Amino acid sequence: MLDIVIESRKAEITPGFAVKRILPFQLRRMLGPFIFMDHGGPISMSAITAPKYDVLPHPHIGLSTVSYLFSGKVMHRDSLGVEQVIKPGEVNWMTAGKGIAHSERFEDPSILAGGELEMIQTWVALPEKDEEADPSFKNYTAEELPVFTDTGIWMRLIAGDAYGLKSNVKTSSPLFYLHVVLIQDARFGLPAGYSERGIYIVKGSISVNGITYTEGKLLVFTKGVDPLIIANENSTLMMLGGEHLGDRYIWWNFVSSRKERIDQAKEDWKQGRILLPPTDNEEFVPLPQDNSKPAGGPPPGALS
Repeated sequence: MLDIVIESRKAEITPGFAVKRILPFQLRRMLGPFIFMDHGGPISMSAITAPKYDVLPHPHIGLSTVSYLFSGKVMHRDSLGVEQVIKPGEVNWMTAGKGIAHSERFEDPSILAGGELEMIQTWVALPEKDEEADPSFKNYTAEELPVFTDTGIWMRLIAGDAYGLKSNVKTSSPLFYLHVVLIQDARFGLPAGYSERGIYIVKGSISVNGITYTEGKLLVFTKGVDPLIIANENSTLMMLGGEHLGDRYIWWNFVSSRKERIDQAKEDWKQGRILLPPTDNEEFVPLPQDNSKPAGGPPPGALS
């Protein structure tokens, strides 16, 4: 029924800004093409505290970053010159391809006045043929994303295909990604047609096969099973998965099917060959000390 249950771990993005790190995990590096998942918040900010949460310009290769907010606002800037405020229910889909740098800052007046921030960020690995594609960025508003409701059930399809719905978000491989809200005692099932499927419990608790699972856990299901999911209380879930793309190397913010490409990205960042955002280029995150382990060992820490 379940391949593994992954308990989220505390990870520090910037000094004083801790998140729940879900993927990668030593015993489960990927779920479909999803290779990284962080849950940030809920946290309250003010004009005094917000700057410490800013994520300074940093690089990516070989992946798409997917940012989704439950509350608050985030300012995205990248080396393509994009400046985009992301709001709750929207999707920021940034494809790094051969290389991009971006920052995430918390400077919206509603946040600085003591508002709350809660968000999920995932990384989607690219197929080998797309790893060196030109970088790109697209914001999708909440109105562009399909929503389905039924008794005790609300869900938004963030990306991919599921339950007969199709998202307009452009993806590079078969996947699904959903925001689901269940009222207490609601019953739900997994989307069919994918070999790898999982549920991350953002809030509340659910029962599967008579066993209760609480928030902060990622449930990874065995291929082909059709479990009944029961909400023990009002609960918020992220459902995700798809088809496996093959093994990937991951070091810091770099993902690739080739280890030597990771090494090249390290040098590119040190030498300034990955451009900083033109409107946010006064500071950046330096390349961390390389304490990576041989292939097959636990992945080094990553930055969102």
